[in-house]
Amino acid sequence: MPKVSSDPKARKPTKRHRLEARITDSQRQLFQRAADLQGRSLTDFVIATVHEKAVQTIESMEIVRLNAQESLKMAQAILNPRQPNAKLRAAAKRYLESTEVR
Repeated sequence: MPKVSSDPKARKPTKRHRLEARITDSQRQLFQRAADLQGRSLTDFVIATVHEKAVQTIESMEIVRLNAQESLKMAQAILNPRQPNAKLRAAAKRYLESTEVR
């Protein structure tokens, strides 16, 4: 059985990269005030905020969200598909003929 360390530092990934940004005095004051309100260091506040926003951005671009009407329409299309038209039937026939063992 693997040994599990009780040292919290043992489980943290190594931070090898540095992120730098030039900001105005007013931005620095704003960010510091927000960090102070959360009881965090400025660095911790910035990293946590950027991380949260990155996750939200990725989720919003990768997840398809449907409203109730769109969800119902999609469910109905899945449960009651339309009959194939002539072009689709012809394409299926060509495919089946091309995959037959000769």
